[in-house]
Amino acid sequence: MTLMRTFLGAAATVAISTAAAVADPAVIFDLGGKFDKSFNEAAFNGATRWAEETGGSFLEVEIQSEAQREQALRRFAERGANPIVVTGFGYASALDTVSKEFPDTKFAIIDVNWLEGDNIRQIAFAEHEGSYLVGMLAAMASESNTVGFIGGMDIPLISRFACGYAQGVKAANPDATVVQNMTGTTPAAWNDPVKGGELTRTQISQGADVIFAAAGGTGLGVLQTAADEGVLSIGVDSNQNHLHPGSVLTSMLKRVDNAVYDVFSAGEDLETGVTLAMGLENNGVGFSLDEFNESLLTEEMRAAVAEASAKIIAGEVVVHDYMSDESCPVN
Repeated sequence: MTLMRTFLGAAATVAISTAAAVADPAVIFDLGGKFDKSFNEAAFNGATRWAEETGGSFLEVEIQSEAQREQALRRFAERGANPIVVTGFGYASALDTVSKEFPDTKFAIIDVNWLEGDNIRQIAFAEHEGSYLVGMLAAMASESNTVGFIGGMDIPLISRFACGYAQGVKAANPDATVVQNMTGTTPAAWNDPVKGGELTRTQISQGADVIFAAAGGTGLGVLQTAADEGVLSIGVDSNQNHLHPGSVLTSMLKRVDNAVYDVFSAGEDLETGVTLAMGLENNGVGFSLDEFNESLLTEEMRAAVAEASAKIIAGEVVVHDYMSDESCPVN
């Protein structure tokens, strides 16, 4: 496997080689970095899987500030990278600008579905569907009838997780209580494990014995504190079961790895000008089951979520999408 790694220079500029232009694909990670054990790492894993299977190489960069988004995009496009993947809604404005400057370059953006551009593929996930399933598992595992949700930045995308989770909890146990907190209102909310730990202890004091973290790097503090305090947690995006075996009930999988892998596999033939929706039906979201949590999920729990998943795919159960209607009927 050959990886071409790019890093940030000392002067806070994106240090990308000015060598001859190449058509390697590229991925630009969001704040928190590619080893956040969550969203960004899922993207990195997809790119790495493509490189391992094909022997190809890809360009990458980890930005250190919001101001570097547009710069990184432009530098990769100037170098000739194609296609270029950006991870997260925070890149929407920068991509809207840079994609117009490089009409022959193909771009893909994750968690966005509102841009216009013939050279952009937008990839949106049905996080509410996967969150519904782990909400059911949380309710069935809870002994206190109180479960928790800790989000990262207080934005509609994370409210989509929270609402789907609460709906799943209530479907499994109408008498359950769902305690919710968001970490903050700025991008720093994605990388504050100390605050995540504090919120976890607060929710435990309110009776929560299963807590779902949809908070990027902040969620690592949630999972750690839950393990330390003897309650269950639920990971997000990547499979985080292994971080605290026997303490992480499951992880809500958001298959960003599959999205990046598919974009890299298509290469310069990537179909753009379209939005790809990834949900339960096409393995875009789900929950994790492995040797680290199999003892926590009873056959009854597994059967219940399998039935619910089938009904959601068939349209018999409709999970509320907060992004379409900013309300949550079960709150």
